Amino acid sequence: MERFEVNKESIAHLKSLLNEGNRDVLSHYLAELHVADIAEIMDDLSVEEAEKIMSHLNDEDSSAVLMELDEDQREKLVESLSPQEIADKFVNNLESDDAVDLLQELDEEVQNKVVSAIEDVEHASDIIDLLNYEEGTAGALMGKEMVVVEDSWDIARSIREMRKQAGEIEQVYTIYVVDGNNILKGRLPLKKLLTANVHSRMSDILIEDIEGVHTDTSQEEVVQIMDKYDLVALPVLDALKRLVGRITIDDVVDVIREEADKDYQMASGISEDIEHSDSIWQLMRARLPWLIIGVGGSMLSAMVIGGYETSLATIPALAFFIPMITATGGNVGVQSSAIIVQGLANNTLKNNDLTGKLWKELQQGLLNGLIISGLAMLFSMLVFSDIKLGYTISSALLLVVLFASVTGTLIPLSLEKLDIDPALATGPFITTMNDITGLFIYFFVGQYIYASMM
Repeated sequence: MERFEVNKESIAHLKSLLNEGNRDVLSHYLAELHVADIAEIMDDLSVEEAEKIMSHLNDEDSSAVLMELDEDQREKLVESLSPQEIADKFVNNLESDDAVDLLQELDEEVQNKVVSAIEDVEHASDIIDLLNYEEGTAGALMGKEMVVVEDSWDIARSIREMRKQAGEIEQVYTIYVVDGNNILKGRLPLKKLLTANVHSRMSDILIEDIEGVHTDTSQEEVVQIMDKYDLVALPVLDALKRLVGRITIDDVVDVIREEADKDYQMASGISEDIEHSDSIWQLMRARLPWLIIGVGGSMLSAMVIGGYETSLATIPALAFFIPMITATGGNVGVQSSAIIVQGLANNTLKNNDLTGKLWKELQQGLLNGLIISGLAMLFSMLVFSDIKLGYTISSALLLVVLFASVTGTLIPLSLEKLDIDPALATGPFITTMNDITGLFIYFFVGQYIYASMM
């Protein structure tokens, strides 16, 4: 199948089909597109145009398209519908985990009305159950739809029950085996199901080594488990080890994307999870705190420079290298902290590795510092022909690189110990701190060298 490309031409073509008003042609065109491609096109259309496209899709496809839309576009489409319409057109056609994602974007009052309008009592019960789990846990992430057989059933009965259950599920990832109390016993491999004696019990052919998580397991841990064991689905158990749901790989991909966006924003000095469609007040509230901290850091840097005004008046050439000192310290600190944050995020950095990691960063900082300081000294000697200036710049750079390597390693680790997201360390925090410290080191070294070599 040839990959469809969403571009200006494809968007213009769809708009022209909308304007022509030929329902059959438009429906045929949409039927040939994947729901993700339809959603991508709709993100660039007006709400009125998007609503027209939705009217040409069946309820199942329109529900799938809705969940693929940009959050802002989805909100605009849903807010014009009544709770009954939301329930009938979308929630009834979504699996429980996707339905919960949609409901959580609505006001609580509307949310309750939509749930009340769901005709399928079992589906409504599943949704209410999922809404009660704390956000960021396996319970909130899981779906209720899965194929389950009991260990006492024979193959004939299991196949009959599996057919009934599979008809209500979009995709079957795994067949789970439970006992009479719904306690998870294992999983059922399809090959064994097909080749076993027809009178065999599920308990005879199940595989017991199945990885599961509890409803209160954090979503970060869920991601790590599924990544480590290359799982496409993960069963979720309650406190009594009863099977209550399953998490699929598409849910985990969404979490990974959200966490990556969150960490990128925090590393950039944005303190809240925001979207480009948020209000100016929301954007300002998320960005202003770190800008104020940055301004405060710059003021402290200015005070440091002001404290060495006499030195600058005596040795004006020192001023030329201030940007280099601050930039180098900030860059080294961000590099070191980014590596540590990455190790903490993917759980590859163990507690017994900390001393070794710090020692490795020191070695790395020493080697990088020697090379950078050597190049800086060569440059200063060629341009200014001042041996004292050369010693000052090279010595200060070496110390700044070493200091930034250590702080870039220790600060994320310290934040992790304090249960603060270490991603905070990779942005303005490290840069501002290293700017101030770097200037102290630079001027102190400069004063010492010029005084001792008089």
